[in-house]
Amino acid sequence: MRTFGAVLQALRENAGLSREEFAELVQFSKHTVASVELGRRMPDQAFVERAEDVLGNTGALRKAAACLVRQPGLASWFRQWARMEAQAITLYTYECRMMPGLLQTEAYARQLFDDELPPLKDEQIEAQWVARAERQRLFLERPNTEFSFIVEEHVFLRRTGGPDVTRELIDHVVELSRLRNVEVQIMPLVRESHPGLHGAMQLLENPDSKWFAYTEAPESGQLISNPKIASVLQKRYAKMRAQALSLEDSVSLLERMRGAL
Repeated sequence: MRTFGAVLQALRENAGLSREEFAELVQFSKHTVASVELGRRMPDQAFVERAEDVLGNTGALRKAAACLVRQPGLASWFRQWARMEAQAITLYTYECRMMPGLLQTEAYARQLFDDELPPLKDEQIEAQWVARAERQRLFLERPNTEFSFIVEEHVFLRRTGGPDVTRELIDHVVELSRLRNVEVQIMPLVRESHPGLHGAMQLLENPDSKWFAYTEAPESGQLISNPKIASVLQKRYAKMRAQALSLEDSVSLLERMRGAL
């Protein structure tokens, strides 16, 4: 990623463009351009194609981008979604198994990594946490993106990692929920009608206002681009959003759960 960024910067400077000028031409923010050039962000396909158009269609960036498919710390089936996630203007997440990666604390995440089978090496655990922490920068780097999370109550009641880890996790989630662009709702333990019984899912809207979905199974993931299927999942999410506790009641429940630990 750093090598790709250096090539991009060299081509941009050779074209006599400042970051601000280049950002306007490729229709991305100057902060995104800077992150790509510094090797901190994976460029998505739209970025690469627009950059090629602006910088003369040499093909250098397309060929270089093809070498970026390996991203340490992210599962191979998740990498494409992670690249799209980094550019999303709307991101919805429903989780019934564990805390969503974007909401995890380091202690909680490391407990999940420790529980992996077959066991992970220390360097694999470090790479996974670094990748997860990098994804969590989205909250601050994309203040105009709408983040919505619906998490089942039992995910907290499981006390993954023990009481101390759970207390820290609850504090972290409550703090994030105070951000202007983040909403966290809890789906109560008792819910006689539940449209989310098909399992966890994620939805996103890209800068072109197109919706995509993502579902995950053991050792595999499915990116859904079919607009009809994405529409069905949007309807399910909308109904769950209405059935889950309100934002205020969700925070109140979390605080009561923390007090009971």
